Amino acid sequence: MLIAGFPAGAWGTNCYVVAPAAGEECVIIDPGHEAAAGVGELLAKHRLKPVAAILTHGHIDHVASVVPVCGAHDIPAWIHPEDRYMMSDPARALGRSIGQHLLGELTVGEPDDVRELSDGATLALAGLEFTVAHAPGHTKGSVTFRLPETSGIPPVFFSGDLLFAGSIGRTDLPGGSHAEILESLARVCLPLDDSTVVLSGHGPQTTIGRERATNPFLGEVARGHGAEPAPRRGM
Repeated sequence: MLIAGFPAGAWGTNCYVVAPAAGEECVIIDPGHEAAAGVGELLAKHRLKPVAAILTHGHIDHVASVVPVCGAHDIPAWIHPEDRYMMSDPARALGRSIGQHLLGELTVGEPDDVRELSDGATLALAGLEFTVAHAPGHTKGSVTFRLPETSGIPPVFFSGDLLFAGSIGRTDLPGGSHAEILESLARVCLPLDDSTVVLSGHGPQTTIGRERATNPFLGEVARGHGAEPAPRRGM
């Protein structure tokens, strides 16, 4: 399996390209701010043909390039219905005072083909099977994507802004909820095998085992207690 990524734009949002191997079809995850050029470079380098863009949530730092990326390759975008409005009205998702200042002259809107994600769905794309888990808390429509273990490669978990190395997503923006993100951590993350590789929306990769042992929020959830609200990270 081929997974390549880079931190995109002003917010350093991780954008990933996932394929069975070089020279095959691929899926693009979270084409955020100023991500189109980086996506193009990865596609050319690995000779990949994209078939879909899948979005962990609707914040502008994760979707700002979805229109040009989908338009350039005539592919659909997948997003949870509760976050779909954010593609056309990102300021409402951030709060007007924050949103208008940050968004500036960004062009926003939906791609021509938008499809909606649901909890527990399996997306069969590019010869891969992504399991979707609805994981609200950072936003109402946050989701994660999981790939199973294959040929000795451990499972891979695209956590979006639910779980980071050493932290969790912020919950102080519209639609955020500290109680909901703790529930999502317990329901979505804790059952995963320790070997699962975590590729998050911001920051370095980690594993579920490492986070179970060292992440104060996941550790508190595992012990049945709620940690204090997370420090701000991501958008």
